[in-house]
Amino acid sequence: MPESFVTGLNPQTQEQMCEVLNERLVVGIDLRLAVKQAHWNLRGKGFIGVHELLDEVSARLGEGTDMMAERVALMGGFARGTTQEVAANTNLKPYPVELTALEEHVAELVSRFKDYGAMIRKGMEAADEAGDEDTADLLTEVSRMVEKDTWFIGSNAAA
Repeated sequence: MPESFVTGLNPQTQEQMCEVLNERLVVGIDLRLAVKQAHWNLRGKGFIGVHELLDEVSARLGEGTDMMAERVALMGGFARGTTQEVAANTNLKPYPVELTALEEHVAELVSRFKDYGAMIRKGMEAADEAGDEDTADLLTEVSRMVEKDTWFIGSNAAA
């Protein structure tokens, strides 16, 4: 196991937090791939706005997963973000690859973003209970981005 650079947390707590973060890491990567799938294939009224929005959303998801992976490494763990780890450990339902309708993509993404947001919140709670304020704070930041992007994407649904 690599060296930990965290002070004030016992090794068991760090190991637990690495697990919590890795669980969210694989789902975040899976969600980012779903966003790109929608970005590449959506069609319909409002296409260009949603297409461009999804690029921005993908970048923010990447920022969040990068922060989680780096926190794992900082605590002496191994970030588990390979496609094999994602495929084996995500809890998101498979994204439909033959979807083109913009509104259907919006609905599929909003559903997954809400699931991911709930998972992030559970991670925040676990970090709070473990006394790891830094991981809780990191997940709070990710939660804010996820909720805002859920709103941005969901606001493209037909009225």
